[in-house]
Amino acid sequence: MKILEIKNLCKVYGDGETKVDALKNITFDVEQGEFVAIVGPSGSGKSTLMHILGGVDRPTSGEVIISGVDVGKLNETKLAIFRRRQIGLIYQFYNLIPILNVEENMTLPILLDGKKPDKALLRDLVGKLGLTERLKHLPNQLSGGQQQRVSIGRALMNHPALLLADEPTGNLDTENSKEIVSLLRKFNRENKQTVIIITHDDRIALSADRVITIEDGLITRDSKDKYDQYRLALDTEVSAS
Repeated sequence: MKILEIKNLCKVYGDGETKVDALKNITFDVEQGEFVAIVGPSGSGKSTLMHILGGVDRPTSGEVIISGVDVGKLNETKLAIFRRRQIGLIYQFYNLIPILNVEENMTLPILLDGKKPDKALLRDLVGKLGLTERLKHLPNQLSGGQQQRVSIGRALMNHPALLLADEPTGNLDTENSKEIVSLLRKFNRENKQTVIIITHDDRIALSADRVITIEDGLITRDSKDKYDQYRLALDTEVSAS
């Protein structure tokens, strides 16, 4: 089942001499339960793509269909509601509310939606994330890895169709980076959660089932075979390091 359909997606900034084609006719699908890594150098367009998938930016042309909904046809109010209910966003710098504790940060999207938090789901998430003893802690009382775990929990509280992670390990050390990627993989496998992770780190991409490479606004590789030459090259590089 296709959870995401991208059709002829283009994004243009500016005009004339300042015109920048950030995305050029991007087309791909993502099946429910896939773990996809989108990689590419700085300025390749991968972050622009993430912002459009997350509903925080709109394409110049093309379609973004999530769970059968063409999000480009939603007005700002409906888009905000759809984003809150169907898309879980994880950022590099966590984006936690500093005056709210762990539990409050995780349940905030539910409360903003006018609903009561699912306490059973909250207990399950904090247990899997290793945050049971930290529920009443403020963000500044947590390590970077713990703050990112809160961010993951917050993103999952609404059972989103898509979990989007934009450089989720970019602010973490190697050990915490491994743990965060392992957690994302755990939720993907155990809960069939669809995950799309943006990263500049090829080693992190190795944890995904599929790697989409973007360069200069174009998809230059879409690998569904974990044994293709791209992965073999990365495996060799990692083994040698």
